[in-house]
Amino acid sequence: MKIVCLGGGPAGLYFSILAKKANPFWDITVIERNRADSTFGWGVVFSDKTMGGFKDADQETHAAITNAFRHWDDIDVYFKGRKFTSGGHGFCGIARMKLLQILQRRAAGLGVQLIFETEAADPDTYAAEFDLVIASDGASSVTRKKYDSVFKPNIQVRNNRFIWLGTKKKLDAFTFDFKQTKWGWFNLHAYRFDADWSTFIVETPEENWRKAGIDEMAQEESIALCEKLFTERLDGNALISNAKHLRGSAVWLKFARVLCEKWHHKNIVLIGDAAHTAHFGIGSGTKLAMEDAMALAQVLSGHKGDVSSALELYQEKREIEALKLQSAARNRMEWFEQVERYVHLDPEQFTYSLLTGSQRIGHENLKLRDAGYVHGVEQWFAARSGVDHAVPPMFTPFTVRGLSLKNRVIVSPMATYMAVDGVPNDFHLVHLASRAMGGAAMVGTEMTCVSPDARITPACPGMWNAEQQTAWQRIVNFVHTHTNAKIALQLGHSGRKGSTRRGWEGIDLPLDSNNWPLVSASPIPYIDGVSQTPREATRADMDRVLDDFVTATERGVAAGFDWLEFHCAHGYLLSSFISPLTNRRTDEYGGSLDNRCRFPLEVFTAMRSVWPAEKPMSVRISAHDWVPGGLTPEDAANVARLFCAAGADVIDCSSGQVSKAEKPIYGRMFQVPFSDRIRNEVGIPTIAVGNIFEGDHVNTIIAAGRADLCAIARPHLADPSWTFHEAAKQGYTDIWWPDQYLSGKEQLERNMARAQLLVQA
Repeated sequence: MKIVCLGGGPAGLYFSILAKKANPFWDITVIERNRADSTFGWGVVFSDKTMGGFKDADQETHAAITNAFRHWDDIDVYFKGRKFTSGGHGFCGIARMKLLQILQRRAAGLGVQLIFETEAADPDTYAAEFDLVIASDGASSVTRKKYDSVFKPNIQVRNNRFIWLGTKKKLDAFTFDFKQTKWGWFNLHAYRFDADWSTFIVETPEENWRKAGIDEMAQEESIALCEKLFTERLDGNALISNAKHLRGSAVWLKFARVLCEKWHHKNIVLIGDAAHTAHFGIGSGTKLAMEDAMALAQVLSGHKGDVSSALELYQEKREIEALKLQSAARNRMEWFEQVERYVHLDPEQFTYSLLTGSQRIGHENLKLRDAGYVHGVEQWFAARSGVDHAVPPMFTPFTVRGLSLKNRVIVSPMATYMAVDGVPNDFHLVHLASRAMGGAAMVGTEMTCVSPDARITPACPGMWNAEQQTAWQRIVNFVHTHTNAKIALQLGHSGRKGSTRRGWEGIDLPLDSNNWPLVSASPIPYIDGVSQTPREATRADMDRVLDDFVTATERGVAAGFDWLEFHCAHGYLLSSFISPLTNRRTDEYGGSLDNRCRFPLEVFTAMRSVWPAEKPMSVRISAHDWVPGGLTPEDAANVARLFCAAGADVIDCSSGQVSKAEKPIYGRMFQVPFSDRIRNEVGIPTIAVGNIFEGDHVNTIIAAGRADLCAIARPHLADPSWTFHEAAKQGYTDIWWPDQYLSGKEQLERNMARAQLLVQA
C-alpha cells in the first residue's frame, strides 16, 4: 500500500511508525510544511493510562518518551490566598519538540520518507497517486476545508483568550492559579515538561481580555502583564514566547472546538485535530491524535477488504471514545470559561469543583488517588452541614425553610399510571412507602393532576376531590409513621399532552376513545398528524386552571405533605407557556420570556400564598428544549430567577420532552450542567436529575456544589433500597433502617465489606 500523511505532527508521525512497523513493505511518506526542528508549542501532557497504551503499541517509542518526560502526581490549586494539593493523578510532561524528534527518528529508522518545508498540495493530487491519503494537517486542516460538505465539521470558536508561554521556573506539580483583577478573573494552567522548562498557559474570558486592554498591547506588554499577575508562581523567572512571528495581540488565541460528522471520503481520512479537537483543560489533544493513529494503523493492518470499508470501521471504532473525551473536555473547557460562576464558592468546594469538572473523575476516583484529600473534603462539607465528623457528602442533611432532609437523595416523581378516577390506591401506597423505607430522604408523587382534564392518561392520580385527598393522606401518614423520610406532592396539568394512553400502551398516543378536549398556551399539537390539537387557553381557562391549582394545594396541605413541587416542565400546560416552541400568543402572555412566564408565575404565587410558610416549594422546569429556537440553558437561568423572586425555594432541573423534534445529547449525568448553572448563577438551591445512577455520582455532584439534592428515578424502580445499598457499598453504617430490617442491614454491610476486600486484593 502507498500512503501519504499530510502533516508531520504527532498524529501523522505516529501513524506512519505503527503502520510501517506492522507492514514493512508499505510505502509511507509524511509531508510537513515546517522545518524538522520547528514547533510553536511548549509541553505536551499524557496520563499514566495513555502511556500504557503507547507501550502496548510500540515499546521503542514508549521507552524514548519515558526517558525524556517529567513525571508528577500532584495537582496544586491556588485560590483566594490558599493552596490545595491533590495527589495520585499520574501525569507526565514532555517538550513538544522532543516528542516530535523522537517520532521523527523512529519513523525514519523504519523507512518512512519524511519531507519537510513543503506545503501539501491539493489533496486530490495525492488521492490520485496514493492508495490512502491521511489528513493529519491539524485544526485548520486544508483537506477538511476542501471537502467541507462531505466531512460536515461543526466548528465552535470559543470565548476565552489564552496565551501559550514557557518559563524556567521548575514546577513540582500541575498548577492551577486563579487571580482576581479589576478587569475580572485570569486563570493559569502550568506544568513542568522537562528538566529545565515549564509550560504557562494564561486564560481569561474575551470580555476581561479587552477590559485589560490586551487587544491593543504589543506581545511583550501582554507577557509582562502575565508575569505581574502570576509573579508568586514564577519566583522571579521570566515568561517566554516562541511565537515571535506573531504581532501584538495575535499571540492570544481562541480555542476552536472541531467535530466532524464524517471522518473519511473515498481514500482520504481525517485523524487528530483535523477530525476533532480536545481542549487543553483536560490534558492534551495530542493524546487523542496519537490514539487515532493507533486505531487507524490497527484497522488498516488487519483489514482485508477495500480501503473505504476499513475507514468506515476506523470511524466506528474511534468515534465513541473520541466523543467521550471531547465531552469531558467540553465540560472542563466550559468550567474555565465560566469560572466567575464559581468564585463565590468556598476555596475547598471551588477546588473540588475544578478537579471533578470534566465529570470523568468522581468522588471515588479521587479517593483512590488521594484518600487524605477526599477525607478533608468530606470533613469540611460535613461541618458546614452541621455534622461533626467526615461522612460521604450524599449522607449530609439538607435544610430548606423549616424542613430538614436526612440526606441528599430523593426519589424522583415517576409516572405509574395506576390510579382509578384519579384516586391513588394500594399500588401507590406500596410503591411510595417501600422507597420511603429504603433510605432516601424524600419520595415524590408522580405528577398529580389538578382536574380530570388535567390528566395525562385516565390512570393518572389527582387531587381535585375529597376521596383523592383521603387516599393521599393514608399514604402520607404511612410514610410519616413508619419511616423518617419526607414526602412531596407534585402538582401539574397535562395541557396538550393529555388524553393519551398509559406509557407501556403507546406513550404520547391519543386514547382510542373517550378523549377529552385539550388546552394549551397555543393551538399546536404535540405530534403533528397524530395528537389532538389543543385550543388556545382563554382568560376564563386560565382562571379556572389557577383556581384548580390553588384548591389542589389546599388539599395537599390538609393531606399533610411536607413539600410541594409545581410542574412547569416537559411540555405540559405551564411548560407550554414558557417555551417559545409552544407559545405563539400575541397577548400579554406571549412574546418575551417575561411574558411567557407570566401565567406560570401567577399560578405559583397563588399556590405559595396557601402553602404553609414553613414548608418548601420547588419548581420543575425544562432547562433545555434541545431544539433550535427553543428554550436554552441561558433562558432557563432567567426562568429560575423569576421563580426565585416569586418565592420558590428550589429549582428542579430537568430538560426536554417539549417537542418531538428534540435531539438531546445523552450521557452520564447529562442534565447536571443545567442544575450547576442555575445553582451557581442564580443562587438558588437545585435538584439535579438525569442518568444519575451511582452513589459516586451523587457524592461528586453534591460536594462540587452542582446541586443540593439528587433525584434518582430508574435506579429506584429497580431497587427501592438503592440508598441503603449505596451506603453499604461506601462503608457508611450510620444510616437509619427500619427496626424490622436491621438484621438485613448487618448482613448487607458485611457482604459489601467483603466484596471491597476482594476487589482490593
